[in-house]
Amino acid sequence: MDVGELLNYQPDRGAKRPREKEEDGDEVRAKTKSNRDIRLQQIVPDTETDDQDIDRDMILEKLLDHEEEPEVEPVDESSLKKMILTFEKRSYKNQELRIKFPDNPEKFMETELDLNDVLQEMHVIATMPDLYHLLVELNAVHSLLGLLSHENTDISIAVVDLLQELTDIDTLHESEEGAEILIDALLEGQVVALLVQNMERLNEQVKEEADGVYNTLAIIENMAEFRPGLCTEAAQQGLMQWLLKRIKVKMPFDANKLYCSEILAILLQNHDGPRGLLGELDGIDVLLQQLSVFKRHNPTTPEEQEMMENLFDALCSCLMLGANRDRFLKGEGLQLMNLMLREKKMSRAGALKVLDHSMMGPEGHDNCHKFVDILGLRTVFPLFMKTPKKMRKAGISEKEHEEHVCSIIGSMLRNLKAQQRSRLLSKFTENDCEKVDRLMEIHFKYLEAVQQADKRIEGEKHDIVRQGEILDDGMEDEFYLRRLDAGLFVLQLICYIMVEICSAGISQVQQRVYQILNLRGGSTKVVRHIMREYAENMGQGKSEDTVQNEQRRIMELVENF
Repeated sequence: MDVGELLNYQPDRGAKRPREKEEDGDEVRAKTKSNRDIRLQQIVPDTETDDQDIDRDMILEKLLDHEEEPEVEPVDESSLKKMILTFEKRSYKNQELRIKFPDNPEKFMETELDLNDVLQEMHVIATMPDLYHLLVELNAVHSLLGLLSHENTDISIAVVDLLQELTDIDTLHESEEGAEILIDALLEGQVVALLVQNMERLNEQVKEEADGVYNTLAIIENMAEFRPGLCTEAAQQGLMQWLLKRIKVKMPFDANKLYCSEILAILLQNHDGPRGLLGELDGIDVLLQQLSVFKRHNPTTPEEQEMMENLFDALCSCLMLGANRDRFLKGEGLQLMNLMLREKKMSRAGALKVLDHSMMGPEGHDNCHKFVDILGLRTVFPLFMKTPKKMRKAGISEKEHEEHVCSIIGSMLRNLKAQQRSRLLSKFTENDCEKVDRLMEIHFKYLEAVQQADKRIEGEKHDIVRQGEILDDGMEDEFYLRRLDAGLFVLQLICYIMVEICSAGISQVQQRVYQILNLRGGSTKVVRHIMREYAENMGQGKSEDTVQNEQRRIMELVENF
């Protein structure tokens, strides 16, 4: 074997996490047959007798039987210690020879193959998570992390495969104690920074290296699911920057791009740190650029649709941070979302959700005014009047659609001033107050749904009290959440719109609201009660002054209703 062959040699890395396509069955069979032929040639001498074929078949049969019954040694503390010791010796030997003969691969290639073999054997450790503490105590975790920067990417990918299996979420939950020890050691060793550095040098045009990137993302997902608090730390160790860079690379859509969008959505879901970091890295523009592709074209595959939804979710999470609302406004995010709503493609459902997040609360003031300026009222009110059938096909329910539309209108009523507010209120007088009729129609629809839920909950409360149990605050909170899910939140938004437009001094609108309430047996007392309950339960995640000001404003509207 010459030097060129040695440099091109890639050792077998064993079983991989399945991704999109496995190797073609014929190729695998051909390789297996070739390997068996070599072994047979070593066993059977090259003679021209007919008996040779018979012997050959018998030996082949024995080899097949041997392959079908692999001997699996049970893993215990002693055997694991031996395995780790072997790993450390081979790793040290390889490192020593690489330093000694940097320009002579023949000298260290054998040790590299041995190192790869022991890394494959170590996959068995994943079956015994209660022994993970030995990996830490014997310094094996530190050694594995060191190999992530090994000169041969085959070795670093073998380490990634091993870490992916060790951190499999089901395995971690089998032994919480062992998992905690392993995750602590990995985080202490700056695992995310090392994984990102390794991904930066991998060439995704090579299948094995693309698999390495996929498995790296799987490690991060596993750790984030087991310990959500590490999302902020992971984002700051270069992961956020790498994800944004990978998402905007002009490459054909693949499983890795989908996985990147998923990891991005996970990082941003509940943490302000990553949200702020994404904004600083111009990530809002990256997300808007990637989503603009779906303005006039639907995703071509279910996987591409999933990526689009992940990007919308990531954008919604970012907009929970006030500073990102300004970046969204300057990046012309409102214009893009408005165009998506008008184009009536699958992206319409996500665009509606993003608009809702961009306008809510006091931080949505500028976005609300800009939305009216770009003629957004012409887009949103047809969606208020009727839930499009295509919305349901896009995976958004009628309730979700009506919730987002009512929330957008409610945010505009709360934030708009002067001319823009007048333009919004005039919409409710158009075409003989048809918007008011629609508002009252969905009011009674959700009122009925909430009343039915209340009856069920009251029945459950009676049963609990009859059994001698006490209704604690936890139970009451759970019942309130169930009422919100049943439609109370949408009903609160509808009632808020109702009291806002009635207090605007437009007699035509006010009379129509009271007229329909009387016709259908409704009551202003019920609306007041719903709004008081809404005001009482405001405030989670907001500043105390903001909450108190909003509660006072709502109570004034209720008194005037």
